[in-house]
Amino acid sequence: MSKEGREVNGQASVDLNCDLGESFGHYRLGNDEEIMKWITSCNVACGYHAGDPETMYHSVKLAKQYGVSLGAHPGFPDLMGFGRRELKMSADEVYHMVIYQVGALKAFADVEGVRVKHVKPHGALYNLAAVQPELARAIAEAVRDLDKQLILFALSGSELVKAGRQAGLTVAEEAFADRTYQPDGSLTPRRHPKAVIHDIHAAARQVISMVKDRMVTTVEGTVVPLRADTICVHGDHPGAVSFVSRLRKQLEDEGIVLRPAGDRFG
Repeated sequence: MSKEGREVNGQASVDLNCDLGESFGHYRLGNDEEIMKWITSCNVACGYHAGDPETMYHSVKLAKQYGVSLGAHPGFPDLMGFGRRELKMSADEVYHMVIYQVGALKAFADVEGVRVKHVKPHGALYNLAAVQPELARAIAEAVRDLDKQLILFALSGSELVKAGRQAGLTVAEEAFADRTYQPDGSLTPRRHPKAVIHDIHAAARQVISMVKDRMVTTVEGTVVPLRADTICVHGDHPGAVSFVSRLRKQLEDEGIVLRPAGDRFG
């Protein structure tokens, strides 16, 4: 992305995204409407790892109401495991699975007169695509063949970033506000005791460094380069709304402009 895409009138800018629409039937997860007030992009579950038609439709309407950029969040067909378990699927199966899920969300968006702007894989699908070139290529080609204008969200520096660009897509490299990093630039595995950042000030410092300096301090204390076009925050824990709202305020106090990835790449 050009320097112009990273700045607004000389100020650093970044997209703030969150995975939403993950309720299902009688089960309610997260406070989507409150989170929507603070983010610039949302990634809506498409019914495989979470979500259902009612939730998808409601999520599209909420995104439209709050002017939040709408994205599809396809995952493995694994409701029991919330899409966080690795499933053995061929590249062709993944290709068709992604088209199916993104296409479903696009249908709801069409009804509401809004556009799906981006696609971000979920959970195990996201993690595998970060390191497996064949799987990454299947996802990128599915997104491209469905709509070349879609932006692909991918873990910063990953195989999915490479595959997306090779497919001719615009790629937004993603970093995480509340996750720590390893010396190789990968996310610290969740089983590690320091995998998650709970302190809002520490999270804000990390994001500011990633956005302004394109660097991140690892769990070992070393500093490594990292590109952050879009920052992910999590909305499925009790303190999520407070965390996201306070993070946004601290970023704005630092002079960072929050705007959707689609606007930043335009």
